[in-house]
Parts: sequence; C-alpha cells; structure tokens
Amino acid sequence: MPQSLARLLVHLIFSTKDRVPILTGEALRRDLHAYLAATARDLGCPAIRVGGVADHVHVVCCLARSVSVATLVAKLKVSSGQMLRVKAGKRFQWQNGYGAFSVSESALGSVVDYVANQDLHHRRLSFQDEYRAFLRRHGVEFDERYVWD
Repeated sequence: MPQSLARLLVHLIFSTKDRVPILTGEALRRDLHAYLAATARDLGCPAIRVGGVADHVHVVCCLARSVSVATLVAKLKVSSGQMLRVKAGKRFQWQNGYGAFSVSESALGSVVDYVANQDLHHRRLSFQDEYRAFLRRHGVEFDERYVWD
C-alpha cells in the first residue's frame, strides 16, 4: 500500500489545576475554545468540537498519523496556558494529567452533542463525577489517589 491513511477520533478531557473555576465568562471560554481548535488544526489534528465549563475542557478531534496523544495534549496545554495567562491576566495552570478516549464514527454525533451541552450537563454533575464515569465507561482502571491534582 503506497499511502498511509487513518481517521482516528479522540475525545480529550483535562481540567484546570485543582479544578479551580477560572474559565469563567462566555467570552473567555469562547476565545479559549477557538484557540484550542486552532492549535489542534495547526498540529494536523482538526478539531470537530471544543467545549467545557469553568474548570475543564473537552476537545474532540481527528488525531494526525504523525502526532501522539501525549504530544497533542502537551501542545494544547502549553499554548493555551500561555494565552490564558495573558488574556485572563491571572495565574493559570492546567492539571498535570488528562483523559483521552477513542470515539467511533457511529458515536461521534452523540459525543459532539455532549461536548456542546456542557453547561447544561454540569448543572447536575461535577467534573470529578463526570470524569470517573468516563473512566469506568471506557474500562480504564484508576486509583483515585492519583487522578486529581
């Protein structure tokens, strides 16, 4: 086969350090989401949907063949962290870890809708409960002592 082709869909989730609700204000979140989408695009990982609330973000994107999940997340966090420190005029940090989950083509629409409706979803569920549910749903073993920072 002379050409390597792939379409790998990934759903990334990461929070602010200690889940501090610093991403307040619709304008700041809109700018952050656009910035994350542009950064992903520039890495060859076009974003399908970016969303989130005051303490975390979700990025659904196509993973480039030449970019690892760890590299993508690191670059998203570093560049957006710098932007947030300038734009928000605050000390800002992302948590150390992240969640990365595969998405099937058949589930893509529901995942995109889920990310688009984060404000409604988090009126009844905390980030920690949401994240635990994702880990369990995807069969990821975890030790609660090492999940949060």
